[in-house]
Amino acid sequence: MPKPKVYVTRIIPEPGLEILRKYVDIELHKSKEWPPTREELIEKVKDKDGLLCLLTDKIDAEVMDVAHNLKVISTYSVGFDHIDIDAATKRGIYVTHTPGVLTDAVAEFTVGLLLAITRKIVDANEVVKGGKWDKPWNPFFLTGPELKGKTLGIVGLGRIGRAVAKKVKGFEMKVIYYDVYRNEKAEKELGVEYVDLETLLKTSDFVSLHVPLLKETYHMIGEKELKLMKPTAYLINTARGGVVDTNALVKALKEGWIAGAALDVFEQEPLPPDHPLTKLDNVILAPHIASATIEARQRMAELAANNLVAVLKGEMPPALVNKDVLKVRPLEKVKMI
Repeated sequence: MPKPKVYVTRIIPEPGLEILRKYVDIELHKSKEWPPTREELIEKVKDKDGLLCLLTDKIDAEVMDVAHNLKVISTYSVGFDHIDIDAATKRGIYVTHTPGVLTDAVAEFTVGLLLAITRKIVDANEVVKGGKWDKPWNPFFLTGPELKGKTLGIVGLGRIGRAVAKKVKGFEMKVIYYDVYRNEKAEKELGVEYVDLETLLKTSDFVSLHVPLLKETYHMIGEKELKLMKPTAYLINTARGGVVDTNALVKALKEGWIAGAALDVFEQEPLPPDHPLTKLDNVILAPHIASATIEARQRMAELAANNLVAVLKGEMPPALVNKDVLKVRPLEKVKMI
């Protein structure tokens, strides 16, 4: 029996490719950096049983309609807003993602951004490396607020939100959270307090976003919400760019509605070098790298590969997004080797 055919849209860490090679015939887009063109993607999936993609690949109905054998789309990411989930479900295509394996990496990076924006670490680096350390020490040089005793407001108490709450305990911060689902168990375990979104925005010294990009969360932080925040508060976003209205945020940063922001994600990626955000002094920008630890990226590759192989074997994948697909095309066991 021939092996199922799979198209992989980018070179991923070797542990994932190793798993795939054991069970499937891979056609690999041979670049670590550049995705296939739209035309190439459509051409390559035509005869494939599986697709392993990245969050930069737009997988919509047009792509699915040419891939008559496609049974599974495995994305090497936690987010899946680049995939038309409804279109996949209607066609009986399983969609999987990689939650959990990058939780600590993203939480660590969130704390890193928190420290970087408050303690002006990026500015300090530029002062020294840029040859700007030309004045003697003074009491006001590169000062910022301490974290101890301040309030961190977490929007979205999922895996990453909970991990952030756990990691800031050592800073002796008060942690409050908002989520569409209250988690009383986490409240007891982590010592966090549930509040509504308006209260969180009004009382937090730092607001950290940890929600997926859905219709309900698109631009959930806009002009109205930013105006509720303290003028001394900071916004941290390691979730998805579309959760924040960028134009409103630029205005808030320019006009001093908030003290600053630290962002790893943007509505437009890559962010153009002439974007208004790049001209502001009270913002730190990172190129969507919160999950960029060697360990996390390897675990993501393994999970993405295992998800894909499981579906092709007729087994329940570890991380299925569209559970309704089981009603459209139930899993059937297949012996692959």
